[in-house]
Amino acid sequence: MAAHAPGGPDVRDLARLPKVHLHVHLESTIRPDTLRGLGVSPPAGPVTFAGFRAFGDFNAAIREAPRRPADFARLAREFCADEAAQGTRYAEVMFTAAAHGERLGDPEMPLRAVLDGLAEGRAEYGIECRLLLDHSRRRSVERAWRTLRLAEKYAPEVAGIGLAGDEAYPAAPFAEVCTAARAAGLHVVHHAGESAGPASIREAISAGRTERLGHGIRVLDDPELVAEVRERGIALEVCPSSNVALGLVPSLAEHSLPRLRAAGLAVTVSTDIPVVTGTSLTAELSGVRAAFGWDDAAMAELNHAAIDASFAPEHTRRRLHEETARWLAAG
Repeated sequence: MAAHAPGGPDVRDLARLPKVHLHVHLESTIRPDTLRGLGVSPPAGPVTFAGFRAFGDFNAAIREAPRRPADFARLAREFCADEAAQGTRYAEVMFTAAAHGERLGDPEMPLRAVLDGLAEGRAEYGIECRLLLDHSRRRSVERAWRTLRLAEKYAPEVAGIGLAGDEAYPAAPFAEVCTAARAAGLHVVHHAGESAGPASIREAISAGRTERLGHGIRVLDDPELVAEVRERGIALEVCPSSNVALGLVPSLAEHSLPRLRAAGLAVTVSTDIPVVTGTSLTAELSGVRAAFGWDDAAMAELNHAAIDASFAPEHTRRRLHEETARWLAAG
């Protein structure tokens, strides 16, 4: 694959690429000014952590900031505005609905408000978004069932559910919830293979019935698992800047992203926690292009992979493939 120097005359504007964003936590997209208005000081700049637990402790205050329906609706609406401004056409955004409902004593209010905000954002900015309701592995199976019931009630705007949080906690206790979700026609996507190794990926596939891997970068530790993930066509939602911020990868230049692609895996790029990394999807892709010297065809391939891995309707996927091809052909 030929590489072109960033900034050269044949390097296309990534802001114009009709991007698909598959791995981003809504609570981690709050604008700094919005966060201040909710009484929380935003990070002064990109932050790094000594592992996942340190990040979780830092992130708790941010997650607890929204309290009123207007807060959640604003968060969703501003997410749409910010994504649309950088050329994102379709996003699947994670939201910990059941946890917020318990925290605020109203099981459905946070989810209803977020869906209202996403609907307003779609009408105003033309971006299509669907929710994935995540559940921390550290929390109870009972809460996971409540997450599933919320997803069932608010489908298809809610596309599915998945496990997030500290991968030191197993996925196996949630196997029945995941099976029930698939039986209900919902999608299932788990975080795995980020802070934990190949065993977490195997468990996400077997017990968790995952359709994609949130992160999945540790798959390379097991060649047999690489072959299985490749043969199953399970896409990876790779978030390079987040991996660096959490201390899981020393630097972007040392990220395994090129090796994941070279292994023939379906690889996509997302931001995960942009309020922490200070990185938009366009900036993430620009950093990847610069770090690895990838040409525009490679950037289009990443976007085509994200389109294929998405849970968007067929007509949306077809349109996005066509728009991506036109971006590359524009020269």
